[in-house]
Amino acid sequence: MNSVVERSEVIDAPSRVADRTNSSSSRGRYLPLLHRVAGVNAVLVMVAVAVTIAVMAPHKFSTLAVDEELLVLVAAVALVVLLNVYLLRRLIAPIQALTALARRVDLTHRGERMPAARPDSEAGELALAFNEMLARLESERREATGRVLAAQEGERLRIAQELHDQVGQELTAVLLGLSRIKAQGSASLRREVLAIEDVVRASIEDVRRIAIELRPEALDDLGLASALVVLSQRISERLGLEVTAVIASELPELTAEIELVVYRVAQEALTNAARHAGSDRAHLTLAGSDGSLTLTVYDEGRGLSAQDAAGTGIRGMRERASLIGARLEIGNRPAGTGCEVRLEVPLEDGA
Repeated sequence: MNSVVERSEVIDAPSRVADRTNSSSSRGRYLPLLHRVAGVNAVLVMVAVAVTIAVMAPHKFSTLAVDEELLVLVAAVALVVLLNVYLLRRLIAPIQALTALARRVDLTHRGERMPAARPDSEAGELALAFNEMLARLESERREATGRVLAAQEGERLRIAQELHDQVGQELTAVLLGLSRIKAQGSASLRREVLAIEDVVRASIEDVRRIAIELRPEALDDLGLASALVVLSQRISERLGLEVTAVIASELPELTAEIELVVYRVAQEALTNAARHAGSDRAHLTLAGSDGSLTLTVYDEGRGLSAQDAAGTGIRGMRERASLIGARLEIGNRPAGTGCEVRLEVPLEDGA
C-alpha cells in the first residue's frame, strides 16, 4: 500500500527485524546453555559418586548389583541432577528471555524492555544494560527520524512554493499569451488555441494539486480540523472515495509537529483506502479525551493483506507515529470488512 507522497521517506526497520529473525533461525542449531551446564554437572556428580565409592568402599564395585543399594544410589543421583536442572533453569531463564527480546525487538515500537531488571546478579546487570541501550537507541533513532522528516517537509515546502510561484505563474503566462493569439487569429486557429488552453488549465490545476499534497496550505492557515475536512473533500473529488469525516468541535491545543503527523497519517490512510481497498466509502474520526488525541480511519473494502502490511506507506505512518510517541494500530476490522488505522497520541498538559 504505497503512496506517491510517502514513497521514499522511511527507514525500513521492520524489514531489518525480519532479516535478523531469518538470519538467526538459519544459523546452525546448538545445544542450549542450560543443557550443556546441566550435562556437565550430571557427569561431575556421577564421577564424584564413583570416586567416593572407589575411595571409601572399593569392595562395593565388585559386589554392587541390582539391589536396594544400587536403586538408592541411582535415585539419589537422579534427584541431585533434577534439582540441579531446576536451579540452573531459574538462573539461566533471564538470559534466555533477554535473547528472545533481543531477537524480536523493533525500535519503531517504543517501550519494549526486559521486565524486573535488577542489579542483583550478572544476568540482572546485563538486562539493565540492555534496557539502557534500548532507551539510548530509541532516543537516537527518534532524533534522527525527526531530522530526516523535518528535512523532507522543508524540501516539500520548497518544491511546493517553486511549483506555485514559478511553474504555476509560467503556465498562467502561457494561458494569457494563448488568449491574445486567439483574439487575433482566424476561426480555425481559435479552435486549436481553445483546445490548447484547456490542456494548460488542466496542467495548472495539476500543479496546484501537487503543491497542496506536498505542503497542505490549509494545515498552516486553518489548523488540523479544517485541513482534514479539506483533505476529505479533495480525496472524494479526485479519487472518487466518499469520505465521512466526524471531527470533534473542540480539540486540545496541539503542537505543529503533532498536527503534521496526524494529517500525514490521515492522508496516507485515505489514499490507501481509495487506491487499494476496493471500496467507495471511508470514514474518518478525530476526537480528544483523557489526555490523548485519537484519529481513526477505516474503509469498507477487502481488508489488509500481508503484502499490504509491509508496504512503504504503512512503514511511513509507523515512523511518523513513533516520532511523537504515538501508538499506531493497523489491521482488519473486527466486523470482517475493511481496514482500520487507529492513531492514539498521548498529550501532555499544554501539548
